[in-house]
Amino acid sequence: MFAAYAARIDADDPLSGLELGERPEPEARPGWSTVTVKAATLNHHDLWSLRGVGLPAEKLPMILGCDAAGVDQDGNEVVLHSVIGQTGHGVGPKEQRSILTEHYQGTFAQQVSVPTWNLLPKPAELSFEQAACLPTAWLTAYRMLFTNAGVKPGATVLVQGAGGGVATALIVLGKAAGLRMWATSRDDAKAERARELGADQVFPSGARLPERVDAVMETVGAATWSHSVKSLKPGGTIVISGATSGPNPPAELTRVFFLELKVVGSTMGSKEELAGLLQLCATTGVRPVIDSVLPLAEAREGFARLEKGEVFGKVVLTP
Repeated sequence: MFAAYAARIDADDPLSGLELGERPEPEARPGWSTVTVKAATLNHHDLWSLRGVGLPAEKLPMILGCDAAGVDQDGNEVVLHSVIGQTGHGVGPKEQRSILTEHYQGTFAQQVSVPTWNLLPKPAELSFEQAACLPTAWLTAYRMLFTNAGVKPGATVLVQGAGGGVATALIVLGKAAGLRMWATSRDDAKAERARELGADQVFPSGARLPERVDAVMETVGAATWSHSVKSLKPGGTIVISGATSGPNPPAELTRVFFLELKVVGSTMGSKEELAGLLQLCATTGVRPVIDSVLPLAEAREGFARLEKGEVFGKVVLTP
């Protein structure tokens, strides 16, 4: 079957390890389902995998891709939950979790095999392309806002770096939940798109805000961390789910303890949270932001645009 996969690891030139070509079809195994992929989406996790983060060389070749929606072997339209335990049958309380492409082959292929436990029904209201956007970036945003941020309707939330999949999801979901959503961007066009999605105000990256906020949603890391810390009200919360610009900013510890700030890590989300997100989208009309839809054979173009920061929303791949 045709697939996009990591053939080599290169921390400095990740796309040099990306190959497009034939890979073996998944083998049937008890308790697992084979899904015919109708749509899959790119994440920064895929670029980090090509750099060797979470993907050791001994696991190569590895089909990339965490997200997908498709049809299982019984003809059901399904969405994949991408977090898989060591046993491959759900994630037990004492199990180490993994994300597809770390131990198990991913979704950038014509077929993917996952534990049957990891499948949820795709709402009829969502297209395959829309549903495929949800399991990583949108689920991450859902958990950041509704589980970890501790904010209520009317609170002000700052999203660092409008444009990425998680950032756009945060704006849309936060607005739908009655939050006052602010965002930052280095790019005027992305700033305008953020306003169109519902951002109440958009500021240049690093700009002084007119007032401090209740929570900051942080996925950028080193480049925006100091601004995030300085933008919070006393007792406010930073929820961090990524560090695309680097993981080691100055800690700003004096400000953190003096103002009693909370720093909360957030990774992906549970199967139950994904079910809630699917239901929210189906019943409210909220839809994922799609940057572009490309055939899987043109995956390299999508990877290159993601690496350069040229996307707004999700890049969808269709086998």
